Amino acid sequence: MMKISAVNESTLLLTFADKVSPEVADMIAESVTLFTQELGSLIVDIVPSYTSILITYDTSSVDLRRFMMQLHQCLPSDLQKMQSSKSTVEIELPVYYGKEVSLDADEICEHTGLSFEEVVSIHSSQTYRVYAIGFAPGFAYLGNTDSRIHVPRKSTPRLMVPAGSLAIAEQQTAIYPKSSPGGWQIIGRTPVNLIDFNRKNLTLFEMGAKVTFVSISRETYIEMGGELPCEPESVRDINDFTNK
Repeated sequence: MMKISAVNESTLLLTFADKVSPEVADMIAESVTLFTQELGSLIVDIVPSYTSILITYDTSSVDLRRFMMQLHQCLPSDLQKMQSSKSTVEIELPVYYGKEVSLDADEICEHTGLSFEEVVSIHSSQTYRVYAIGFAPGFAYLGNTDSRIHVPRKSTPRLMVPAGSLAIAEQQTAIYPKSSPGGWQIIGRTPVNLIDFNRKNLTLFEMGAKVTFVSISRETYIEMGGELPCEPESVRDINDFTNK
């Protein structure tokens, strides 16, 4: 049963469940489609999440009671019988899991008791679903990660996470589309630019899309335009000397 609560005078939170599941995600995706089709002229903004939808409506065009009634009218009485509008988008992203970019490899291994090779194998062997897009433009929350590699967020977030960084936290995985602060555990990096302000949809991701990660070599990563951290001068000098 959908629960509606007011966040402020123009925003409502619609909660569909208290647990994340593909069924709930389908329900939310279909609800967003129906709300947009039927009440698009009244909706200022609509933000779907794992188990809820945040809707800001035009208070100059409709009052709270009327808008809540219209929301209920858009949906069938039995939400479980809603037709699914699953996304057919499938995205395959190349990822370099090398030590230069896997900033939290040691912490992840210590927490899971696995070797980093095992962590990478587990992470890259399954297909993930886009459950929500938020936090920053193009930041997609993907789930669910294998329970063997569930790790907590960092106790102290980084002030700056490099763009393209692939990360895990609890049952989720995600890629930072742009450099930004962040507290997830960094496991690798993709050379693919995930956000383009000239693109109609802004990002490669959409709700319900399926995402898989393909491990690539250091050479391929660089060839595709991937950047590596700058080496300290002392290390660079040694490398230059040994390469002569």
